[in-house]
Amino acid sequence: MSSSRTETAVDVTMPQLGVSVAEGTVVSWAKRPGDWVERDEPMLEVSTDKIDVEVEAPASGRLAEILVDVGTTVEVGTVLARIETDARPGEPHASEHDGHGKVEAPSEAERPRDEPRFRRYSPVVQRIAAEHGVDLSQVEGTGRGGRVRKQDVLAYVERNGGGAATEPPMHIESPYRPEPEPAAAKPAAAPAPAPAVEPQAGGTLSRMRRAIGEHMKRSLETAATCTSWIEVDFSRVEAERARLGITALPIVARATVEALRAYPSLNATLEGEAYTRYDDAVHLGIAVSLGEDGLIVPVIRDAQDLSAEGLAKRIKDVARRARERELQPDEVRGGTFTVTNPGQFGTIMATPVINQPQVAILDLEAVVKRPVVVEGDAIAVRPMCILGLSWDHRALDGALAAQFLSEVKRRLEGL
Repeated sequence: MSSSRTETAVDVTMPQLGVSVAEGTVVSWAKRPGDWVERDEPMLEVSTDKIDVEVEAPASGRLAEILVDVGTTVEVGTVLARIETDARPGEPHASEHDGHGKVEAPSEAERPRDEPRFRRYSPVVQRIAAEHGVDLSQVEGTGRGGRVRKQDVLAYVERNGGGAATEPPMHIESPYRPEPEPAAAKPAAAPAPAPAVEPQAGGTLSRMRRAIGEHMKRSLETAATCTSWIEVDFSRVEAERARLGITALPIVARATVEALRAYPSLNATLEGEAYTRYDDAVHLGIAVSLGEDGLIVPVIRDAQDLSAEGLAKRIKDVARRARERELQPDEVRGGTFTVTNPGQFGTIMATPVINQPQVAILDLEAVVKRPVVVEGDAIAVRPMCILGLSWDHRALDGALAAQFLSEVKRRLEGL
C-alpha cells in the first residue's frame, strides 16, 4: 500500500462512534482508487460493537488510495483512505493506467458471485455464540450484506431451544422495583451452590474498557468537577407515570428540559476557552449501559419539543437501536446535556462524570419509600429520590447549580 500524500489530499478516517468505541472494522468499500467521489457521498461501510454505519466522503475529489483493506480492524482515528481534492471529474488517474501504489478493493456489488462472502463477527456476536455453542456459519444474518448481528444469534439460540442470552441491563428502565412476592406464594428452593471463581492473573483491560477509562479520565482532568444533590418527593411522579403508563425517566427528562430552558447556562458546552450556550434547543443525551459491551449516549435532538410521552417513545427507540447497533453517527454526538439513570440497580447517590464537552450531567437515583417529615410536622411514608448534578466549575457556580436542581424539584413535585 502506498503512503504517499500531497498537500491537496484529504484523509478519510475511522470515525468515533460513541464513548466506548475504540475500533472499527472495514466491511466493504463502495469506491475504488481512481473513482470520483462527491462530498458526503458514502464511500465505505464500517462495523463496530455498537453501530454499523456508512462513512461519507469529507470532500469532493478523486479517491487516491485505500489504506485499509476489507476485513481489517483499526483504531478510531486511523486513516482509511485519501482523496485528492485538486483532481477534476473525467481526468484519468494513475491507478487506471500504471497500476502502481494503489489498492484495488472491490465493493460488495462488484464481488463475483462464486467468491465466498467475507463474514465478520463482532466480539458481542462471538461471545454469545461461544456461550451457547453456536456455529456462526449456520446463522443467517439480517445485517447489511448478510452480516450476522447480535439479534440474529439470539433468535437462532431461541429457535433451537437454547433460550436467549440474558440482555444486559439498560440505564433506561424504571427505577421502581416490583414488590417481592410473599414467601407463601411459591415454594422455597434450595440455593444453588455458587460456582467457583478462578483468579485470573496477568489479565488486561479490554480495548473498550480502556477507551471508556480514557474518556472518563480526560473529563476529570479537564473539568473542575463539583457535584450537588437534592432530595425530591416522587409522589406525583409516581402518580403521573401510572397515569401515562411510562417510567419515571421520561418524566424526569421532561422536567430537566424545562429547567434547562429556565437556566440555559447549563445547556452548554465548553471546549478549551470556547463556551457555547444553546438557548434555542436542548439536545438531550441519555446514557445507556450495554453491560460488558460498554456505554453509549444516544442524543435526542430538540427534546424541548417533546412531551413526557414523546420522550418515553424516543428513549425506548434509541435504547433498542443501541442494543441492535443501529444508531447512526449523528445520534451519538452533538448533545448539550446528559441524563444518566443507574437508580434501577438500587443506588441512592452517585457522582456522575461529565460527558465532555458538556458542562453538566444529571443523575437519577433509586426511588425509595421511607418516612419523612411533611407539612404540620407529621411523619409520612413517601417515595423519595436523590437527584445528583455534576457540573463544571469553570463554567458554572454552586448557586446556579443549586437553582437548577431546585427548579427540577419544583417541577417534579408540582406535577
